[in-house]
Amino acid sequence: MPPEAAYYYERKAKGGAAAVTVGECKVDVKFGCSSPNSKRLDDPLARNSYCRVADAVRRHGAVCSAELSHAGNRANQHEDMPGISYGPVDGVDGQFKFFEMPEDIILYTIEKYAKSAAFAKSCGFGMVTVHGGHGWMISQFLSPSLNTRKDKWGGPDIENRARIAVEILKAIRKAVGPGFPIELRISGSECYDGGYGIEEGIKIAKQVEGHVDLLHISAGSHEVDEVFTVTHPSLFLPDGCNVQYAEEIKKHVKCPVATVGALSDPDLMEDIIASGKADVVEIARGLIADPDLPKKIRTGKGAEINTCLRCLHCFSTHISTGQYYCAINPESGREAEMNLALPPAARKKVLIAGGGPGGMQCAITAAERGHEVILCEKSGSLGGALRSERGIPFKADLYKFIAVKTLQMEKAGVKVRLNTEVTPELARELAPDALIVAAGSEPLIPPIPGIEKAIAADYLADIIGDLGQKVVIIGGGLVGCETAVYLAQTGRDVTVIEMKNDVCEDANPRHRPLLLAELRKNVTCLTGTKAVHLTDDGIFCETKDGEKLIPADAVVCAAGRAPNRSAVEALADCAPYVDTLGDCVKPGIVAQATFRGHYAALDI
Repeated sequence: MPPEAAYYYERKAKGGAAAVTVGECKVDVKFGCSSPNSKRLDDPLARNSYCRVADAVRRHGAVCSAELSHAGNRANQHEDMPGISYGPVDGVDGQFKFFEMPEDIILYTIEKYAKSAAFAKSCGFGMVTVHGGHGWMISQFLSPSLNTRKDKWGGPDIENRARIAVEILKAIRKAVGPGFPIELRISGSECYDGGYGIEEGIKIAKQVEGHVDLLHISAGSHEVDEVFTVTHPSLFLPDGCNVQYAEEIKKHVKCPVATVGALSDPDLMEDIIASGKADVVEIARGLIADPDLPKKIRTGKGAEINTCLRCLHCFSTHISTGQYYCAINPESGREAEMNLALPPAARKKVLIAGGGPGGMQCAITAAERGHEVILCEKSGSLGGALRSERGIPFKADLYKFIAVKTLQMEKAGVKVRLNTEVTPELARELAPDALIVAAGSEPLIPPIPGIEKAIAADYLADIIGDLGQKVVIIGGGLVGCETAVYLAQTGRDVTVIEMKNDVCEDANPRHRPLLLAELRKNVTCLTGTKAVHLTDDGIFCETKDGEKLIPADAVVCAAGRAPNRSAVEALADCAPYVDTLGDCVKPGIVAQATFRGHYAALDI
């Protein structure tokens, strides 16, 4: 691991987490790695980096745990990783073949787990988490559909299928000795056709409970596309949607049980523990969005939590860059830089034009660094384009983001002026040392005859009750598609028209499949379709089969946004230092706005 990793994990410990787990530490470089970049516990040269991480977590009073993982039949499936893949049985995954793990390799693998646990302990880790869920090797052996072996390591008998997990746990205990906590993660249910359900999950839990100190109950499999969103709950699912599996298994075992998945609401987490549904609450994305979440809960500052949006931006950037960057926490993945950041050389007067997410983040960062900050918003409320999210159930956390940032600005000492547009005259009156223009964007209205009959998606919340039953949405981008899902959830007949040959192409690669799945439930998407003109009866469209009328009680325009360049040009020379950010430069997503706002403040 690079030195920066220590800062990443340390930040969670600083924020009050009781235990911090270093994820995906592979126990076998030869047969167990899923990626060339996998962290490896069987590499003696990795000792220094593991010791550094464990020390960074320990010095804040937290326990550092190493997640012991093996990819099984998903190992060595990369062009840069020549080698054999072993699973419970022979099979093919696309162009990759995998083979039934012979008994000598099974015994070798058990020993690799034991040696890796001992290595982690010697590096200063205070705990190990054995990954037995989500489609990796142990869960492959536990699954009745994947493990159809005929020997003592598989088949219909649960004792046989659980044997490798039990033997791994026994070997680890022997290697680390008594008193060293061992946690095991399993999927309480695989949640897909052909996978096992909660009844089988209970049987697995009863097989392993005598060999673990904590049984961590998750769900699903990241190796099955349709249930990725179960393992990593999306914004379309309710908070704590997977707690049910831990709650049910806890009724049948004596060891402590942990739950995980879509947990960031303090009241919900308190209820889980108080009601006995689980003994431990575990958080992943919630601590990326706000590493101070535990500390804020303990000190009665739950309203200040930067709640995870479950937008999967972190997964998306990890795929593209190898870093977990958060849409609403610009410090995530950059903890080392933040630790080394210098205070401002001199206090300056900073004027920010615009109260959207970028402007608010810029104000907070600048004020926290000691500057005098005035933020002006020309409308009567903060939030910019995020205001359009109010009333959408699966966007509640995103809309809540406005309130959190408002509170953070208040605590940082930012002076906020609503109903105040920054003009050249006001800039001259206030005489700032630095002017940050974050003037946002406006809905893009295409030049279509009758378009004045349409409703901009931004203003939908104001007239939602008057839309009628049939709604057509112009624009199949992210905003249009999420709007369509929302309107369909209210029971309306919704059609999306899009000129391109596909929809929501601007969604991140992890969120897009989930959004497409929601669209398939109740929304009609017409691609390769161009709006021609609107009438009182609906909208005429040009399709590959000619022009046709799509009946509609209401038409919603979600054709994109146009940057407010006039404000940028008017304020270009109104202070000694002028910078621009957010949608007034180029309309984008909240992640881009908060990131740019944070760094614009650092650049002052």
